Amino acid sequence: MDVLKAIEKRRAYRSFEKVDISEKLIYDLSRCASLSASCFNNQPWEYVFVYEKTTLNNLFQALSEGNKWAHKASMIIVVLGKKDDDCVIRDRVYYRFDIGMSTAFIILRATELGLVAHPIAGYSPKKTREILNIPDDIDVITLIIVGKHTDKINPEMSEKQIKDEQTRPDRKKIDEFIYLNGYMNR
Repeated sequence: MDVLKAIEKRRAYRSFEKVDISEKLIYDLSRCASLSASCFNNQPWEYVFVYEKTTLNNLFQALSEGNKWAHKASMIIVVLGKKDDDCVIRDRVYYRFDIGMSTAFIILRATELGLVAHPIAGYSPKKTREILNIPDDIDVITLIIVGKHTDKINPEMSEKQIKDEQTRPDRKKIDEFIYLNGYMNR
């Protein structure tokens, strides 16, 4: 699969069936993350791959009510970083941008491998820290829910989530978010 195909195929599905998670898969995804660009090659990203059943079940307790569908996940990748581990040039702070690019590489590689890697915002960073013993000075940036997509609709999903599962949600038109040679020039 080429990059464009992986980008087009990537979806934030919520209906999963279990898939085996191997160390080989984790190192494959990690290798792709490691190849991402970063300011001065600082590579500020850190990831916790949670797939062992007991720890995964504990981590489900950090999810918001609207993310109950994620309890069918085979793995959760916890995305971490620290501001001080990357460039801070005057008021420009790069670590979240650099970590976002690295995380996108993981998501695209997972897609290429036939998996869903669905980043979420609905979780408690505090509970995530407690469950995984993450120090307070490290930001819990996002969680990525990983599994294998199934056409069998997850009963934990809301009506909107079911609709989004069945049809890709609308995307902004390109001319709504790009400008040519200056802001407000379309």
